[in-house]
Formats: sequence, C-alpha cells, structure tokens
Amino acid sequence: MHDNPAELLRAMFDVAVATADPAVCVPPHLPRAPRGRAVVLGAGKAAASMAKAVEDNWTAPVEGLVVTRYGHGMPTERIEVVEAAHPVPDSAGLAASRRMLEIARGLGENDLALVLVSGGGSALLTLPAEGISLADKQAVSRALLQCGAPIGEMNTVRKHLSAIKGGRLAAAAAPAQVLTLAISDVPGDDPAVIASGPTVADPTSFADARAILEKYDIEPPASVSRFLAGAAEETPKPGDPRLGRAMFKLVAAPGKVLSVAAEAAWAADYEVEILGDDLEGEARALGAEHAALARSRNRAVVLLSGGETTVTVAGNGRGGRNVEYLLGMALALDGAPGIHAIACDTDGIDGTEDNAGAMIGPDTLARAAGLGLDAAAMLADNDAYSFFDTLGDLVTTGPTLTNVNDFRAILIDPS
Repeated sequence: MHDNPAELLRAMFDVAVATADPAVCVPPHLPRAPRGRAVVLGAGKAAASMAKAVEDNWTAPVEGLVVTRYGHGMPTERIEVVEAAHPVPDSAGLAASRRMLEIARGLGENDLALVLVSGGGSALLTLPAEGISLADKQAVSRALLQCGAPIGEMNTVRKHLSAIKGGRLAAAAAPAQVLTLAISDVPGDDPAVIASGPTVADPTSFADARAILEKYDIEPPASVSRFLAGAAEETPKPGDPRLGRAMFKLVAAPGKVLSVAAEAAWAADYEVEILGDDLEGEARALGAEHAALARSRNRAVVLLSGGETTVTVAGNGRGGRNVEYLLGMALALDGAPGIHAIACDTDGIDGTEDNAGAMIGPDTLARAAGLGLDAAAMLADNDAYSFFDTLGDLVTTGPTLTNVNDFRAILIDPS
C-alpha cells in the first residue's frame, strides 16, 4: 500500500497524460512520403504538439497549417500554428479554417493531406456554412454548452452548421490521399465525433440537428433555423466517392491511458476496477454514484474511469465538470474514511478555468467547514472551483498539449 494516497493518485494522472503525449504516440503512425506534396492540416488542443511531432519525426518535406487553443501553441518551423478560441469559436479560428479548406482544394492526386485532429477541434475548426454568421454560430454553441448537451449532440449540430466539418474537409481534398491521425477525447472513440469528423463520413442528418435543438428548447438565430430547415446540402455520407482515399488512425485514446494508470496502481499493491472509459451524465450525479460504489468496497482497490460528463449551469460560480464531480462525490461520501479521489481533464484545463481538476480526501468537508465554506451551497451555485481553490486542493498543470478526455481515480484503503 502507498503511505501517501494523494501522491499516488497524482502520479497515476501524470503517467496517463504522458502516455498520450504526441511526441510518443504520433511517430509510430507516420506514413511514407507521397510522390507529390505532403501537407499537414489539423485542429484541436493537441494540434500544435502533434505538428511538432510530425516535423521532428517525418522524412517527407512538409508544409501546412494547424489551429489550436490559445495558450496551447508550440514553436514549429514549417507547419504554421494558429491559436484561436475554445469552447466558443472566434474569428481567428474562422480565418484559419477558411485557409485550411482552400489548401485542401488545391491538392492533387499524388498529394497527401496528413490531418491531425484532437479534442477541441470542433470549436477551433469553425467555418460557418454560407448564410450563417460567426456570431450566430457562437450563440448556438453557447446555448448547447449552457444546457449541458453531451459532446456527440453538440457536434451533430456543429457539423450541420459548418462548411468544413462532417467529412467536408476530406471531400475538398479529393482526389488527394487523406490520412487522419487522431487523439480521441470522446466516449466510444467515434471518428465521426472527434473534432466533428472533418475527414470521415457523417451518419447524422439535418433532421438530427433540428431535433437536438428542439430537445433542449433552444431557439436559434433566424439564419440557423432557415439553414437547418432548408437542408440544402447534406454532409458526406458513408460510401461517398470523395472519401474513397481517406484513412483514419487512432493514435491515443482514453482506454489506453486508463490501462497505464492501472499498472501504476497494481505496482502499489492495489486491485483495480475500470468502470469504463466512456462515462457520461451530469457531473455531480456521477460523483454521488461513484461515492456509493466506493463506500461498498471493503478492500484496497482503485476505481478508474474516463469519459466526459456535463454540467447544467444554474448558478453564478466558477468551475468545470471535474471539480463539480468531486464536490458531488465529497458531499455523498460525507467524510467516509479511507477514500481519496482525483478528477482532472487530461488537457490541463477543466472547463474554462486554469486548473486541470482537483483532489478530495476524508477530511475535505471538515476542512471546508473550518474555513466557513458551505459545500452544498457552493455546489448549487456551480462554484466548485472556488471551493477547491480555497482549500488549496486544485490540481494545476497548465496546458498538457494533449487531450484524452477526463481522468478519474478513486483510491479506497480500509486500513
């Protein structure tokens, strides 16, 4: 057993992130140099670090353009890196996406588009369809975020308001060969959902997008309503000949990093239960559910999980889904002995704050009460960030330059 549970939990998170480092996971999948041009295009929180891995390890003369989140850039020599806003897109992302589409349209049969996608790519690769303004698309993105829509539903809407997502980038690059290297941050690792699938066929429809907005009672701007109702040009579907030379490879995924974290737990003599790498749902509710699971275990064990929860914003506080999950768990545990937990986003950014996540232990609520914090009231106000910040229990890494979704570990030591 480990005499410092918090130290072991943090070590497990760190090794999980290191496994998904593009410098490690990208090089084994690089292809042969094409007969024509080799052009790199990409979007996501890991786009710059993936581009750097390509430059450092690929023998082909390479050029290109990738877009990443502000603060996630890296110095590159031949592949241009543009930083833009996430999760609500901005004009920098729009300009980069327009240039990317133009580059793709200029490729020929002997050329190769090496497309690098990772989590965050959907918001960063923003090029609204004709007749839809950036402001209108931003409004829809904000509404979907506020109501807690899961990432698959958000991306279904995004794809149908886009000129570049949902297979349209690969269609523009035809007849060139297209190879996509992807780092997954979505439950189930669905290629059509990662960064809204710019290079893969889209099984969803305009009708699906309309139904999602109706489900959450979102009244979109008039231009969006008209465009979705018109359904003039569907996204490329399976079997579309324009995608005949497009290939897709997954280079890092949540399941792999949980396996590596499990090895670290085994090395410290803990049993391991992997609850799943694709868990979704309301963050605080999942935290309470996992608290019940932890209470039911009477042996030394680590419960691991990944996925992407959601937060329905009803208050005015600060916080992301990982700290909200932990605060919900802490309240449900109510100081139960021998149980510690960590929850962090592997990209280093929990929601829109500056932390990756936080940690809890048996003394979390008692320490909070000693500082005059009302945990239940702060959870009701969506103010979990302030709660853990006051306790000094935030986990802060800065941008990790990768993204394989959330990492959660609960350590139970009855002794």
